[in-house]
Amino acid sequence: MRTDDKLPGRQGRPTDLVRPRMTRIRCLLLGSTLAVYAATVIGVLTTSWLVKLDWQVMLFRPYKQWPEVHTLLDYFVVMGQRGPTAVAVAAWLGWCSWRQRTLRPLLVLGTSLLLLNITVGAAKLGMGRLGPHYATTVGSNEMWAGGDIFPSGHTANAVVTWGVLAYLATTPRARRVASVVAAVFALGVGVTTIYLGTHWVSDVLLGWAAGLLVLLALPWLEPLIIWAEPILLAIWHRVRSGVSSAPVSPPAFGRPLAAPRAAQDGELPAREPVGVGGRGAARTPDGRPHHPARPHTARSERTPVTPSGSRRPQHPDRTSRTASSVGPAAGRPRGVGG
Repeated sequence: MRTDDKLPGRQGRPTDLVRPRMTRIRCLLLGSTLAVYAATVIGVLTTSWLVKLDWQVMLFRPYKQWPEVHTLLDYFVVMGQRGPTAVAVAAWLGWCSWRQRTLRPLLVLGTSLLLLNITVGAAKLGMGRLGPHYATTVGSNEMWAGGDIFPSGHTANAVVTWGVLAYLATTPRARRVASVVAAVFALGVGVTTIYLGTHWVSDVLLGWAAGLLVLLALPWLEPLIIWAEPILLAIWHRVRSGVSSAPVSPPAFGRPLAAPRAAQDGELPAREPVGVGGRGAARTPDGRPHHPARPHTARSERTPVTPSGSRRPQHPDRTSRTASSVGPAAGRPRGVGG
């Protein structure tokens, strides 16, 4: 459910969200729910009238009394299964998070489901009650027999998953609509499990109480959610931008050397500097080798330059230096030593 129903198209911010507080009414609801939870557990452990009611409904077999709605309720009970409902609600809250530029809706859902799994899972495994289809003795509470149905996970999950939508709503109208939807799904899923014979009546009662306790405890977890949100956002931005913790190699020192320019007509080709002894690698004027050694002309293949002039053979495209500067060659600069 959208938690920012102020202006159409407005993107909310974390400061726009109303943080729920533990008011007196909420504390009263929390205490009452805890009392119902404890009374249900004690009633089953002591094999009170609640266990007798469980057996009466089970032996009545509602799924045989009204078989025409069996198929419909088989599909409806999916609204309490953890996987499908969590995916559906997470998709909606993910869109809300993207629109509001905050992770709070998703963090609230994740926190509530984690708390639900811990509390309900511990109660299921700790009390080990068998379901109606696996009961062994008529009238017994079937406790500590290796089962895992007390409290009802379908019912508690329906309360929490759909109740989160009402918890995140900020406007009165949105909160009313979400509360009605959550109540219909929670009550419907609980009654459906009784009809199908997969849970006792006391299982459903304890499931409703367990889910409501998770919702009522969420305000105490708000500081943890607010603390975790910027950390997760920073991690997400870092992963998205591709920032890696691996060290980056520094750039090569010095300036890259330009490619040698080809000699043009009328000028001598540039000569490469030669190391000491005529065999060393070519170096730049500042004395730093920036490129691997390149092959150079051996000293024996070069014609030394003497004061009397160069003795290199004539270039095929160049006229003789001793010839008079006549025609197209006139006006060209003379070579070194010419």
